[in-house]
Amino acid sequence: MIDKSTILLIDVGGTNIRLGLMNGSDPVQQQFPQHVKRFPTRQFNDISAAIDHYLSDHPKYKIKQISISVATLVLGDQVTLTNYDWSFNTRDLVEKYNLQQIKVINDFTALALSLPLLSEQDLQAVSSGHSNPDSPIGLIGPGTGLGVSGLQKQSNIWHPIQGEGGHISIGANNPRELALFDILRSRHGHVSAERLLSGPSIEEVYQILCELDGKVVDALSADEISNTWIAASCEVCMEVMAIFCHWLGVVAGNLALTLGAKGGIYIGGGIVPKLGDAFLNSSFRESFNDHGCYSDYLSSIPVFIIHAEEPALLGAAIALGDEYNDLGIGYSI
Repeated sequence: MIDKSTILLIDVGGTNIRLGLMNGSDPVQQQFPQHVKRFPTRQFNDISAAIDHYLSDHPKYKIKQISISVATLVLGDQVTLTNYDWSFNTRDLVEKYNLQQIKVINDFTALALSLPLLSEQDLQAVSSGHSNPDSPIGLIGPGTGLGVSGLQKQSNIWHPIQGEGGHISIGANNPRELALFDILRSRHGHVSAERLLSGPSIEEVYQILCELDGKVVDALSADEISNTWIAASCEVCMEVMAIFCHWLGVVAGNLALTLGAKGGIYIGGGIVPKLGDAFLNSSFRESFNDHGCYSDYLSSIPVFIIHAEEPALLGAAIALGDEYNDLGIGYSI
């Protein structure tokens, strides 16, 4: 029987790692993670170093359960991040921290699990639409990579849809995109949605477009490119973000069609929530709807931007529930 002591919650991404605590004696629905801290992932050599650093500031807590959401496909005990040079073994963590329970799930699986508990204040509507509370929900989020997930309700329990939708193939729609895609294909061999819809891709697309036009390539970060776009002070940055918003709309619309996501599409990740009105005024919604004979179908689906504080930590806590025993990798002693 698991001793319901304090739970350590961890969300590991390619850019940041977030940690928080939760009292294991109370239902998740009655609480949210406490003492949440965020650190650059690069600050630590591995996940154990991050855990030790965090727990050194909270020595009074007895940790017997750890739940981790991680930005990669979770297939076995050895977990390796997709977009960062980190790897860890779940059984090693059980032994090192003398745990009674550990759970490891994909970060967008965790984010999906949190969606039913988010409030109206945690969400920003992109446009009008009517959600069916019992229909599937879609989730997409550009960040260091492109996360994709969803939820399907069965017997009043929301079950996450696990996959790697960020790596679907996409193809050019016009000569400009064809020139861009040819270069991406020559460099990477495969043009996935993530090649356009992530922080590193924003930077690479900017560099390619400058090269195609014979312009000087400035060393701009994704944040600098998006901020310059918002300020409308750089033509190349504006084109980069126009491509970004268009393709996010296309891929999100494809996700809505694939899942039948009449429950709504939710946008998370570290990029879109920072874009403000510039994103709302972009071509995203037009591209989302523009799917031929199903344009009217898609126009009725609401789209929300997630502004909640560290929702993946909440999802990691939910994943410890008995109804999710088969989710990800987990051990109980």
